[in-house]
Amino acid sequence: MMDRTDLRILETLQADGRLSNIELAEKVSLSASPCLRRVRALEEDGIISSYAALLNPEKVGLGLTVHLDVALDKRDAKARDRLKAAVQTWSEVTWCHSLSGEMDYTMQVVMPDLKHYTAFLMDRVLTLPGVVNVKSAFVLEKVKETTVLPLTYVDHSRGTEAK
Repeated sequence: MMDRTDLRILETLQADGRLSNIELAEKVSLSASPCLRRVRALEEDGIISSYAALLNPEKVGLGLTVHLDVALDKRDAKARDRLKAAVQTWSEVTWCHSLSGEMDYTMQVVMPDLKHYTAFLMDRVLTLPGVVNVKSAFVLEKVKETTVLPLTYVDHSRGTEAK
């Protein structure tokens, strides 16, 4: 069960995942050993799922971000499985979510340019059996993009959603 100290650890690591355990312990007012035990427990519980370096797509030549919505043939029982399996192999897709509503899936696709996106859409997505409709929306400006979760909604005394 998470307490306020665990939440402080999570907030601090979300802001800077490169902190050493000693630096983290100092920031959350713990000594190094208890801090490390808490971090390891948060990792083992799956609360901390991974660590990563977040890259600037434009700086590495991936200047086009597209939100792609996909509708599948409801009569094709295997369409969902095929799409989910295909998405796992498409490195251009940075996330994919199943949706309620008109479209079945939405995904973010990162590409160098429109030429590459067109080839991806025509040669991979639209050739996938069961895909009946797609909608593309091109990102014009990134107003806010974060991986930081709003832990203010977590009940500090129980580690659950606040009521």
